Amino acid sequence: MTAILVPTEGPAEVINARRTESLDAPNILNLVGPNTEPQFGLINVVNIIEKAVLAVTLNNEKEDVLAHAAFFDYPNIASVDSAEWQDWMTAHYDYDKCTPLNTLFMHYFVAKSEFSHGSAREIIRTVFNAVPDIHFLFLIVPSGVTPEPALSDIFQTADKKEGSSSLDNMSVLVCHRHSHAPVLYVRKARVEDHDDLTPIFNRQSDMLKTTYGDYFLAELIESQNEANHAIIVENEGSAVGFMSLSNDVDLELLNDCFELGPFHGLYKPHEDDILKPPTPPPVEVPETEEEQSGSQNGEENPPLSRSSSISSKKGDVTATPSSVPRPVSGAGSKVPPATPASTQLKTEVAGSVIDSTIEPKIQRKLSDAHMTSAASDISDHDDAGSVRSAVSKKSGSTHSTPREATPQPSASPDMRPPSPKFSPIYHGDSNAFSIQLFCIDEKFEMRSLDFLPMAFSLFPEKEFCVVTVPHLVPEFPLLQSFVRATPKCPSILPQELYIFNRCGLLQSFNVRRVCTSDVEAVESVVEHIENKECLMKDLMLYTKAKRDLDGTPIHAYVATCLDQVVGVAITRREEDIEYIRSHYNVEDFIYFNHHRRDEHGHLHHFALNPIFQHQIKHFLKEVLRQSHHTCLYYPVYPQYGAQETKGKHSLVTSLNHMVPVRARRQIIYPSEKLGGNNPSDRVLKQQEKYALFHLNRKLTLEPKVTINARIVVVGASDTGIAFLETLVFCPHLRFNNLVLISPHGLPGELEPDSRRSKFLSTSHCYSQDELSQVSLRSTVNVVCAKMLAISRPSKYVKVSGGTKVPYDHLILCTGQQYQVSAPTGANINKLVNNSQLPNNPDRRHTGRVPKNVFLVNDEHDADRLMQCLEKNFTHSGGRIIVYGRSVDAYTTIQSLLALGISGSRICLVLPPLKYDTTCFNNTDVEKAIHDAMQSEGVELHSGYYLAQWNDGKGGDEVYCASFTSDTKPVKFECSAFLCFSRKAVDYDAFKAINDSCLVYDGRLVIDSLFHTNDLSIRGAGSLTKFQRKYHADQWTHSNFNSKEVGRSLAATMLHLFDPTVETDTEPPAEDHNLIPSYYDAKVIGGLLPGGFHYLHFAKPNLPTPLEVQVSQPDYGRQLVTGSVEGESPNYFRLHVNQYNNLETMTCLSKQPLDTSNLLCLYNLHERFLNNMVSRFDEGLIQDFYQFFRETWCLAIFHDRFSDFRQEVKELLVQRPAQDVLSLEEKVRDLIDQDLQLQKQDRKFLTDEFTSTGSKRAVETRLLSFLSYNYYHLPMYAKPGMV
Repeated sequence: MTAILVPTEGPAEVINARRTESLDAPNILNLVGPNTEPQFGLINVVNIIEKAVLAVTLNNEKEDVLAHAAFFDYPNIASVDSAEWQDWMTAHYDYDKCTPLNTLFMHYFVAKSEFSHGSAREIIRTVFNAVPDIHFLFLIVPSGVTPEPALSDIFQTADKKEGSSSLDNMSVLVCHRHSHAPVLYVRKARVEDHDDLTPIFNRQSDMLKTTYGDYFLAELIESQNEANHAIIVENEGSAVGFMSLSNDVDLELLNDCFELGPFHGLYKPHEDDILKPPTPPPVEVPETEEEQSGSQNGEENPPLSRSSSISSKKGDVTATPSSVPRPVSGAGSKVPPATPASTQLKTEVAGSVIDSTIEPKIQRKLSDAHMTSAASDISDHDDAGSVRSAVSKKSGSTHSTPREATPQPSASPDMRPPSPKFSPIYHGDSNAFSIQLFCIDEKFEMRSLDFLPMAFSLFPEKEFCVVTVPHLVPEFPLLQSFVRATPKCPSILPQELYIFNRCGLLQSFNVRRVCTSDVEAVESVVEHIENKECLMKDLMLYTKAKRDLDGTPIHAYVATCLDQVVGVAITRREEDIEYIRSHYNVEDFIYFNHHRRDEHGHLHHFALNPIFQHQIKHFLKEVLRQSHHTCLYYPVYPQYGAQETKGKHSLVTSLNHMVPVRARRQIIYPSEKLGGNNPSDRVLKQQEKYALFHLNRKLTLEPKVTINARIVVVGASDTGIAFLETLVFCPHLRFNNLVLISPHGLPGELEPDSRRSKFLSTSHCYSQDELSQVSLRSTVNVVCAKMLAISRPSKYVKVSGGTKVPYDHLILCTGQQYQVSAPTGANINKLVNNSQLPNNPDRRHTGRVPKNVFLVNDEHDADRLMQCLEKNFTHSGGRIIVYGRSVDAYTTIQSLLALGISGSRICLVLPPLKYDTTCFNNTDVEKAIHDAMQSEGVELHSGYYLAQWNDGKGGDEVYCASFTSDTKPVKFECSAFLCFSRKAVDYDAFKAINDSCLVYDGRLVIDSLFHTNDLSIRGAGSLTKFQRKYHADQWTHSNFNSKEVGRSLAATMLHLFDPTVETDTEPPAEDHNLIPSYYDAKVIGGLLPGGFHYLHFAKPNLPTPLEVQVSQPDYGRQLVTGSVEGESPNYFRLHVNQYNNLETMTCLSKQPLDTSNLLCLYNLHERFLNNMVSRFDEGLIQDFYQFFRETWCLAIFHDRFSDFRQEVKELLVQRPAQDVLSLEEKVRDLIDQDLQLQKQDRKFLTDEFTSTGSKRAVETRLLSFLSYNYYHLPMYAKPGMV
């Protein structure tokens, strides 16, 4: 918020009001004046910034801090309990209307003396505008202390009650909203308002003027009747805002496209309403729960699942043209009966071949679960009805915020709703009116809610106000108090629906502790909450003893409206805070040392009536205040988590309002060497992994920026997961419409299985534990289906089953998968060799795949293969042929051996090398693996192409396979054929891309910013290649780290949505047609035959034989310890480049590897590693495995060590003074003079490093790093310990 501030002396300043950051503390301390301490006491500025619910700072264009104020939701009086201040206030002062919802207390204020008066007024105005519900600001100072003049002009002495014996040592002053940002006057619009309103409309959009003419607004106002009204807000006699209302709402269309069960479909309750599916007839073969939830049922056999009780209806929807914007009027045709179909993906054993006739399974995100079930319908309960009836009688005013709304939309003509399951049938009248047109001057947009009391008074029989807005329109302030309706997935309506209930006008929303009489009301509120039994059990524990059986205190609160319970929250003290601090980046959001241990709370249950969803943050703020907590934590466990662990929580309705916390990488400690210097058991303890959500006092009044754009990601590759992870972990953004399309849904959802997880090699981008700590299922809707087509004009993706998923931005990152190789057709009886093949050996098999031919592309394929082998193969005869020369082929052979299949029944056939490099690119490693396989009895044949199955006779199964080579062909009996010969783009993905006229040149063609030839479609990962103009055909995303590519893609997308990121007015120009640079290591690992643990990382590069690399003059040197031979092979190879940075590492050992530790070594200078090269040359390092398990290097493996390195770099780059060169600049000057530093130059730099204080600064920063992370690094001595 920008304003102009006029000081008492000097020129005016353009100032900006923003939220205070902890980094502002030093500048704020500089503003402390002689009156500050007498007024507010001795204040720890960082602590007050950390715990204030709202802290505001004013700064000028030079980023100089001019003023600061901190506001709390309780008074700064030590003798008044922060949880009970309202009783104190009403007992002693005439402010009975003051509630925690509308009151804040100023705890601190400082300003530059010449700007103090203007700054105080600007801060007060900012607070009232930022928090529309606030009506009272209080200032409490010691008696006898006069507030500084800037505050005295604003705050007035509060009125005491007669006979009150309030605190004699304190003076209470108050500031009212009406003095700074008054509630706007609302009235019916008149034609003469046209002249005031037209400039406001024209400033925001000229679309209406262009469409309907210059006088459309006057015509709209003049055409008012009982069904259509127009109202305005005015300031100083001039209209500054306009709202057009209508009771003509197409509820049938809205119910087709949105989950309106929680709002009774926006109809009035009627005794004939059918809200639940009828009880199904008994069946002989019961379906599983999963099949029921995803199956498609006709009227004769409705689904059992309550979650499918709301669905869309098929109908022809047309827009009704009109001279003014109006709601869509659509007529639905009769719904044909649906045919039952299983949602289980129909697959052939060769791979994921999806039956295009089966409706896809849709997994809704957890954060919207409370808004999708008809079971939570508020009209089911008499108490909800009583709230509505009470509100209907109330005509009081409310307050809050604004913008331009769009007309009610029509459904896209090219999209039809999916076949219905069960839809509630409503017989009541419409219970909603709509906002058709809305606009307000930007100066007053935070007062948009002032329209609503008048709007509801014009429709006294309606309980709901609705408005639709296009997906790409940013959420304006009016909508922040509305409840977003959850779209059905997919929805045919290209708009978002927002709903406001009449109850939202009430100011009687209170939070208090639970009492025994609330139990029955709470049970009604949570009747349909998942795991409600646990919630009620905890509630009964609270009512009986207020603590657990082990003595842990329980806090239980209810939210009430007109003394009726509408929500409940239950918390406990967070007992695992040391574990949370050490395993999650909570310090991204709080200064941990400023929060006492008992100030951390654990949220177990939270439920709130849907019509009060806009009060969630206030409810949570009250829970924090009344429980004396400053932070709340809530875990989300994976689906496969133990019920004993998951059963302690119910699914809270506040996930959207909390922030996800990134998990931290953990050090693997050599516990046997550390002994008593190990971290504490609270840090090291092993427990089930979970995703963590967090809220603290600072965040309770900080709204997130809502992004409604429909972002559809096709493919659950590492790139796609990294892209989604980056978006959902932006704490200040809320993406409402993230959708992932993948045949098997999200990775990592299957229960962990050590055998299944080892079938394929790993890129170490995401482990199962890491995926559970990300928990994308909490924030991403998942369509378990395969992409079949893309309609670019209509902007939707057609998936298997015929479902259409609309998008605004489409991300294609399907990657490449192993394909079934087509036999060349060579007749081995004619002794054909590889030079005489009738067909290309790289062809893809296009016919029916024999049922014992397998592809393994992910954990689901591995799981099916395991089940098939264990059922049909493990204990019978027959041979398995593994065809291919990828690392996955070797890891699969090891998994087959681990399943108990004899090596003599396994045959590995290696096709001829296409390039000069093998998958290992290391002859020592490859020889060791081949020797290990042969020792297990595995047959190995190299240089062979697949010629025929069953001698070319076809059939449903392969019983023999023949191969050709450069010499003699071979033929093998075959009971199972595993194909790992070639990865390529999936055929269905290729066809969808090609048919939609996206440029495809062997792969999807993109530019350096991931754009295809359609600006709304981006591509990334191994699916793509760069445009030919870059002259880099050999380089693709396959050469880079997939996780880094996904994050880079997300960064380019965030420029479109994140208001904190500066946006370019024009598309950025590409730099000389260069492809982007990526720096993270390319990693591969796995368990190989012989029980070898394999790990290899290297910088991104093109495939080049190792021998060729080593022969280059600028290669650097390689350091090798151990051997691949012997009883205990422990081969460890390091490549140190010419700059002494560690660039490549290859590990092969039969002992488990400390993988997460070893990956930290990439690109480190060898001096960080205890002068590794010189120690190696001196013969002091005989085993790199043992060397990197020594205790000295544990700090290097710390997840924040890279941040420490960056801090040190900044110390050496920054100039100590404006006219003094930095150390880096001095080094550059010396190198510019002579590329080789002389001995005297090195001495000069060493002296400079010491004399300028740089050495001391680096040492101080190192000690700070070790001290702050001491809970992870207690093995390091600190000053004073020795």
